[in-house]
Amino acid sequence: MKIGIIVAMDKELQQLQQLFTDGSVRVEKCGIGKVNAALGAQRMINEFNPDVIISSGCAGGNGDDINIQDVVVSAELTYHDVYCGKAIDDTTVYGQVQGLPARYQADSWLLEKARGLDCGVKIHPGLIVTGDWFVDSRDKMREIVGHFPETKAVDMESCAIAQTCYINKVKFISFRVVSDIPLRDTDASQYHNFWDTIAANSFQVTKTFVESLWK
Repeated sequence: MKIGIIVAMDKELQQLQQLFTDGSVRVEKCGIGKVNAALGAQRMINEFNPDVIISSGCAGGNGDDINIQDVVVSAELTYHDVYCGKAIDDTTVYGQVQGLPARYQADSWLLEKARGLDCGVKIHPGLIVTGDWFVDSRDKMREIVGHFPETKAVDMESCAIAQTCYINKVKFISFRVVSDIPLRDTDASQYHNFWDTIAANSFQVTKTFVESLWK
């Protein structure tokens, strides 16, 4: 089995490249945002032909049960900044690209594996929403949650990778370490403190998950 792991930033790439040295796992950086994520996923598929793609990185968390350094796993994914309107098709919902799924479901086998992980970190399967916006204010997070109250995490890449994998028929799942909780923060200080203090141990969950796929 060949596994591709896609991250957005150098600091995430450095964390994960140290954990994987097997040629059956490729870790690549796509860059920040939806376009970079889709391009990176397509490049990964074209050049490496993986059986599974994992989006790994950090995200803003949401919910009373979510804490910094918890991990949100994508049971499903959608966009928080896509709206196609109703002039042509009144069945397309907010967050949906017309003609594509309203929500991208994680592969059931991958999700079952993720739910069964025992790695000392609290794992929350749930909805990840994606958009081209670094959420550094409570107002922006409230707007997103207003559309998607069940949101567990907000990032800038996962759904774009999910869409690319859906089109290419590649199994996909996203693991997002909670770096900050915008509704409990005012100036993204939690995010910066995350990288300064506790990020080093956070990506072991992805490693444990990958190892579980070979069992």
